[in-house]
Amino acid sequence: MWHYVYILKNNQGRQYVGPTQDVKKRLAKHNHGEVPHTSKFKPWELKFACSFPTKEQALTFEKYLKSGSGTMFRYRHLVPNRLRNI
Repeated sequence: MWHYVYILKNNQGRQYVGPTQDVKKRLAKHNHGEVPHTSKFKPWELKFACSFPTKEQALTFEKYLKSGSGTMFRYRHLVPNRLRNI
């Protein structure tokens, strides 16, 4: 079974990074308000997803994307965000 790291973006320019095994189901949960951290900022749109053969690899990449240098990489290369100054 594949493991994914995904990036969501809302219409205010906010981004969310998370891991999952089912990207479509997880996006639906975000947009139905079932994820407390993102429920106030919906609707969300899937902007990027990357698959990994192991959970450990996915979690390592997620951790990187949430780090300082990973955030800059994400904004510059994966999901440009023109609404925020970074």
